[in-house]
Amino acid sequence: MKTIQAYRFALDLSPGQERDVLAHAGAARVAHNWALARVKAVMDQRAAERTYGLPDEMLTPTLSWTLPGLRKAWNVAKPDVAPWWRECSKEAFNTGLDALARALKNWADSRSGKRAGRPVGFPGFKSRRRTIASVRFTTGTIRIESDRKHVVLPRLGQLKLHESARKLARRLDNGTARIMSACVRRDGGRWHVAFCVEIERPERLPTRPGAVLGVDVGIRHLAVLSTGELIDNPRYLTAAHQRMRALGRALARKTGPDRRTGRRASKRWERAAARLGRAHARVANLRRDGLHKLTTRLTREYGTVVIEDLNVTGMLRNRKLARH
Repeated sequence: MKTIQAYRFALDLSPGQERDVLAHAGAARVAHNWALARVKAVMDQRAAERTYGLPDEMLTPTLSWTLPGLRKAWNVAKPDVAPWWRECSKEAFNTGLDALARALKNWADSRSGKRAGRPVGFPGFKSRRRTIASVRFTTGTIRIESDRKHVVLPRLGQLKLHESARKLARRLDNGTARIMSACVRRDGGRWHVAFCVEIERPERLPTRPGAVLGVDVGIRHLAVLSTGELIDNPRYLTAAHQRMRALGRALARKTGPDRRTGRRASKRWERAAARLGRAHARVANLRRDGLHKLTTRLTREYGTVVIEDLNVTGMLRNRKLARH
C-alpha cells in the first residue's frame, strides 16, 4: 500500500546558511507579491473598461491564474523585477507563485460555490516582517547524507540536522520510500525541514477490527471513551499561562513597531517577541504530541472510532471557554 507521509526534522543552521534560506524565502515573497499586483492590475483594468461599455473581446487580455501561466509571466518580467534572480534557486520563485495560484483558486471556488466551508477572501500581499519564512523544493538534488545527520538541498547545499534522520534514511536505503519535496520553514524561532515522502508499506489492521469506540471530547477531560476510560486534560496552555503573561508584559514595555508612523521595532522588542513566540511554539508542540499519541493508540486498537462533532467556532465566541 502506497501512502504519503511527512517527516519533519529540526535544523542547526550556521549564520551564513540562515541568510541563504532567508534570501530564498524573500525571493518567494517577491514573486508572490509581483504576480498578485499583476493580477489585481489586470482585474482593475478590465473592470474599468467594462464601465466604458466595451465588449468582452476588446478588453485587456486576462492573465492565467494557474501556476504555469504565472510562471510564464514571471520568467518574462524577472530580469527587470528581480535582476538578482540567478542568486536563488528557481524553486524559491516557484514557491511564491504556487502559493498565489492556490489562493486564487480557493477564492474563485469559494465565490462560485464549488468550495464548501467558510468564505475565502482574496489573497493579500506578504509582508517581510509578518510572513512566516518558508521555501519548498520539488526538483534538484534532495537527499539525506550517509551519516544521517545532514541533508542536501538545491543551492543551499549541505545543512546539519539537529536530530538523526535514520527512520527516513532506512526506508530510502530499502527502496520503500521516495522523497517528493522538501520544505524549509521557520517555526517558533527554529528552522525545520519537512520531507513529503511516498512510502510503500504493508496495510495495518487494528488489534480489534470489529470493535467500535465512541469518543466524547470535552474541556474538563480531554476525552471520555465509551469504555469508561477518562483521558485527563493536560492543560499545557494553563501550565504555561503565567510565564506567557510575564513575557507578554515584558514585550509591551518595549518599543514595538507602529504601522501608522512607520516606526520600526527595537532590537529588545524583537528579542522579547522571539521569547514569547518560543513559548507559544512549545505549547503547540506539546498539544500536537499529546493528540498524536492518543489518536495513534486508539486507531491501533479499534476498527471503528466515532468522535463527537463539536462546534469549535461557536465555542470560541464564549469568552469563558475560548482559551480552553
